[in-house]
Amino acid sequence: MTFREATRADVPVIVRLLADDPLGATRESPGEVIPGAYFDAFDAIDKDPNNAIIVAEVDGAIAGTLQLTYIPGLTYTGGERAQIEGVRIAAEHRGGGIGQVLVGWAIERARERGCRVVQLTTDRQRPEAVRFYQKIGFRPSHMGMKYPLQAGEQTGAR
Repeated sequence: MTFREATRADVPVIVRLLADDPLGATRESPGEVIPGAYFDAFDAIDKDPNNAIIVAEVDGAIAGTLQLTYIPGLTYTGGERAQIEGVRIAAEHRGGGIGQVLVGWAIERARERGCRVVQLTTDRQRPEAVRFYQKIGFRPSHMGMKYPLQAGEQTGAR
């Protein structure tokens, strides 16, 4: 297994991974033509030195992905935190340890960078994911809240 930063050409595969679960199926658009908004988002992430989309490859094919974001802050004595988002493993590779190795790789990058904490969110409707993250050392320490903005309600659209 190898890890690398994703390229724009990887976006369709990543979108299919994001859509390949019950929640992702309701909010992603992995059709024949990938909506341009995904490429716009990828370009913004790619330009940001505090953001990266990472892919895990097995035998040259993408088997998993996550987004790793570094967030500067005043808390933790001005310490930086790492945020892990969008973790997905291809269906044929689930249960084989790729997720644990991929998340472990991201934690190690955060440690090397000097981050004070690594955080992530997962939906409560994914109990298997909650168990997985707890098994590898994450602890439910805060209550996360979201304020969902509906299309057309957003300001400053790209």
